[in-house]
Amino acid sequence: MTKLSVNINKLATLRNSRGGNVPNLITSAKDIESFGAEGITIHPRPDERHIRYQDARDLRKIVTTEFNIEGNPVPSFIDLVLEVRPTQVTLVPDAEDAITSNAGWDTIKHKDFLVDVIKTFKEQGIRTSIFVDPNVEMVKGAAKTGTDRIELYTESFAHQFAEGHKEKSIAPFAEAAKMAHELGLGINAGHDLNLDNIKFFKEHIPHLLEVSIGHALICESIYMGLENVVNMYLHRLK
Repeated sequence: MTKLSVNINKLATLRNSRGGNVPNLITSAKDIESFGAEGITIHPRPDERHIRYQDARDLRKIVTTEFNIEGNPVPSFIDLVLEVRPTQVTLVPDAEDAITSNAGWDTIKHKDFLVDVIKTFKEQGIRTSIFVDPNVEMVKGAAKTGTDRIELYTESFAHQFAEGHKEKSIAPFAEAAKMAHELGLGINAGHDLNLDNIKFFKEHIPHLLEVSIGHALICESIYMGLENVVNMYLHRLK
């Protein structure tokens, strides 16, 4: 079964929009785990516009499943990850002013940088993953960095799937996943996955270890309830 890691950034955005501590991220993370999710994901950015660095420290004390911290490995992010020591760190090349992640790494161009950062994290026993586009050459490049896993950036899949082009949408991801597995890399995926497309994606991507879902899951929960939606994802990922 593919693991579900719930990204709680949107809950932090809601909290920050009003000040105070509602919704409470600690309570929310505990509840999400109790509903059956196998992981909690956060993506702190330097401006802390949703997840704050202190949230990472506080969540580390209570998360009992896998704890995944995503982000661009700028010095402050590296220091935070080394302090918190999550289960997994996912390296994402997002600009500071990006609304959301919008591209994977060029693992060839940035190989030396990624090698150094990954080595730093792995020396502390932190599993590493690199955010990549569904491109076989980028997957091959990722394998040369020493990373444990890749996370396939699934926005293009979700967009084409919504337009009805199911086979076209999944083909490059299946090819990239096959190559990753052959190279000994674990496979994660995330971005714009939702209740409509997750089952199809999971059924067509071999060796899929984990998906990270936040925006869609929280939006769907407004209508159907958080516990119900978490369990709907778990059912689709069996």
